[in-house]
Amino acid sequence: MKTTTTALDRHALPARFERMGAGSFVLCVLALAFFIWSLDGTNVSMGDFFEGLPQMGRLVGEMLPPSTARLEAVGWALLETFQMALVGTVVGVIISVPIAVLATPHLSPHPLVYQAARTLIAFFRTVPDLVWALLFVVTVGLGPFAGTLALIVDKVGFCGRFFAEAMEEVDRGPQEALKAMGASRLSVIGCAVIPAALPSFINTSLFSLEKATRSSVILGLVGAGGIGIELKVAMDLFSYDEAATIILAIFALVMLVERASAMLRQRVI
Repeated sequence: MKTTTTALDRHALPARFERMGAGSFVLCVLALAFFIWSLDGTNVSMGDFFEGLPQMGRLVGEMLPPSTARLEAVGWALLETFQMALVGTVVGVIISVPIAVLATPHLSPHPLVYQAARTLIAFFRTVPDLVWALLFVVTVGLGPFAGTLALIVDKVGFCGRFFAEAMEEVDRGPQEALKAMGASRLSVIGCAVIPAALPSFINTSLFSLEKATRSSVILGLVGAGGIGIELKVAMDLFSYDEAATIILAIFALVMLVERASAMLRQRVI
């Protein structure tokens, strides 16, 4: 009997889930209750959704076929959108590197500097890029410059965090070897840390460019340049066929950038 029990125990299937404690169960119940309450607070109604589907069908019908009346203006606005994304990403990445070094625990010269750099990155990352665009529109006026500044700040917050994490995870063996040979802090960072973290830097930078391309469309809605303002004007004037052209152009740009980014990843990383 003892042998049979031991064999059964040896071949018993592992438990799919760990038994939940009383505290965890209470938290799950509270989370579920809050979610249900949030459904009511957001006025979610499947009835309204299905009643509105004919209106969506009417809108799509008015969008087809897309208008070709303002292709040149749309093309220039699309180019401006990509220029904003490219400049914002490149400048943001360049600024992010030294800030990320200061935000890396074993590379920062002082704990206070480390905390200040971390706080700055968190602040830039927490405030949405649309809010930054509104602030810079007030500061420098309407146009792509405001949008570019908003993207730069957003990329510093985004890239700074991931750059710091990448440098923190780098193997410290080469760094210790260089320090033992008398290398300075800058030499260690430039010769051991950044080269090892470079693949992660490139991957994050390319993803940032994709993100900036999509974000720059939204920034135009508040007057920060790009094709977003063209889309807003078309929708305000009920020119849905022109809006369809702009949406298709945005889709083509985003897909082109994502495809080019994927190809670069395969070649470089």
